Amino acid sequence: MQPSDFDILIANATHTDFATIICEEYESSAKARGTGIAKRSPEYVKQKMLEGKAIIAFEKNTGIWAGFCYIETWSHGEYVANSGLIVAPPFRKAGLAKAIKKSIFNLSRTIYPNSKIFGLTTGLAVMKINSDLGYEPVTYSELTQDEAFWAGCKSCVNYDILMAKGRTNCICTAMLYDPADHYTPKETSEAFQEKSRIYERWLRIKKKWRDRFDKTKSGGSILKNINRFYKA
Repeated sequence: MQPSDFDILIANATHTDFATIICEEYESSAKARGTGIAKRSPEYVKQKMLEGKAIIAFEKNTGIWAGFCYIETWSHGEYVANSGLIVAPPFRKAGLAKAIKKSIFNLSRTIYPNSKIFGLTTGLAVMKINSDLGYEPVTYSELTQDEAFWAGCKSCVNYDILMAKGRTNCICTAMLYDPADHYTPKETSEAFQEKSRIYERWLRIKKKWRDRFDKTKSGGSILKNINRFYKA
């Protein structure tokens, strides 16, 4: 399959019945990957649909739900997050995640043209998608400091790690698109390709660090190298 096999739409009131299955997929996907994820309620997902701040995808031939993503705003609109990107298991590896991410990014730029768009991810695939759109890896200090945003991490299994380091580091990689100061998507994509092996190795290190933290409740000296890594 390929992206042209899907209808990718701005979600609205006619799609609210899919909120429960979307939230169930969030939870099961996180368990399968063994990574943390902030919990979302069906009511919250429905609200995003009603506000026109979400993208939803369906397989064209069957009308089966295939993917979803939504917009959140923080710090009075200074920051925007494209959150909750999810693709149903039967439709993965078809380029759908990238297509949805591009659609929600364009929707964010339309609704909030002056906002910084950021994201947190534990996966190399999402890092590549973000890089193709113009995002750059950044340190946590460059993200919103809105308490409501960080409160959303409380349901994540890695929350203890985040708090142990004063919200300066965690398992997730932070990425940012700043409309006022950014490289072109071509430049960020090329930079990602050049450092892809480094990023892959770093993500493996983070996973080992998480396992070590679970055993010792201590982040270890590896955390001291995070800022230097991002500036490399």
